[in-house]
Amino acid sequence: MNVYIHQIETLVPPHASTQNHLGELFARWAGDAAQARVVRHIFRRSGIQRRHSVVPDFTDPASARLFRPDETGRVQEPSTQARNRVYGECAAPLAVELARRLLAGAEGFHAREVTHVITVSCTGFVNPGPDWSLVTALGLPPTVERYQLGFMGCYAALPALRMARQFCLARPEAVVLIVCLELCSLHMQLRRSTDSILGNALFSDGVAGVLVSARPPLPGRPVLALHGFMAALAPEGRGEMAWEIGDHGFNLVLSSYVPDVIGANLGRIVPELLAAEGLTADAVDRWAVHPGGKAILDKVETTLGLDAAQLAASRAVLRDYGNMSSATILFVLEQMLQAAGAVPQTVAAMAFGPGLTIECGLLETVPARSGPGAQPRPAAVAA
Repeated sequence: MNVYIHQIETLVPPHASTQNHLGELFARWAGDAAQARVVRHIFRRSGIQRRHSVVPDFTDPASARLFRPDETGRVQEPSTQARNRVYGECAAPLAVELARRLLAGAEGFHAREVTHVITVSCTGFVNPGPDWSLVTALGLPPTVERYQLGFMGCYAALPALRMARQFCLARPEAVVLIVCLELCSLHMQLRRSTDSILGNALFSDGVAGVLVSARPPLPGRPVLALHGFMAALAPEGRGEMAWEIGDHGFNLVLSSYVPDVIGANLGRIVPELLAAEGLTADAVDRWAVHPGGKAILDKVETTLGLDAAQLAASRAVLRDYGNMSSATILFVLEQMLQAAGAVPQTVAAMAFGPGLTIECGLLETVPARSGPGAQPRPAAVAA
């Protein structure tokens, strides 16, 4: 039995800034000329052109909610409580709006048919949370099963998809709604460390959702078949990517060595993922790689010997949105689903997080058909 992503929907909050503007803003906040030069240099080399935030602080300082100047004119670090309160106000409305659009676009599915809700977020904590709001605001059955994957980081969408697939294999009638919601801009830091500057240069806000079920695809609609997943660790990178909850937001460790750790392990991990399906790297048409940063995409491309087209969707998402943590890989998969042609394509998905964790998935674009339903290759992986 095959399980499919039938619909993907994405959403960004309204406050958008160019990377050039943000670089100048954080350079002014840096406090001295030498630090400002470092900030501008890192922002310019990011591969990002535009990012979004749930707060107006970076576009309209007069309306700032968190990053406000004190009586001396120096911008102050907001407390973790202040940041999390903004998360609590904004998370549920964004999740509900995203899910409404998702269900409206998913032909043949209705809110009353949803059996499972999986919410994913690492940028805030509130309870009742967005999962509760999805059920009550959308009119989902009160018996719907709810699961929250929290504080896992950028790779968490892939475990959510794995969970959804397992639910559908166990209950063929299951309809699983996944919402990944990350408000990373709430945790921008004003510290002088390279880790903080890198985080400020990369992260942004976004929401993405998918609808997963084992129903045969409807005629005229392309889908993504979920064939298998694999989790891997690169323990030597444990200290290169991490974070903890501090008094002034989340304290991020994001070393410039992360791309090297990832590259050193791809030669081991990718063959294992593909071998479970009887494939080799040559059989992969597209690579949905989490664009954690330009250096990561460059390292993956070089290590695996990919051509530019195979990573085009990942680079486009990085350019237009930045790194939205767990939601980002779904933005990439949305582009691949929208571009699905008349020939099925094998898609290898990959995302990274603290640990250093590398999560992988094997998918297939199933073209829209005029007949009673598309037939991808049979799934071989039970994971």
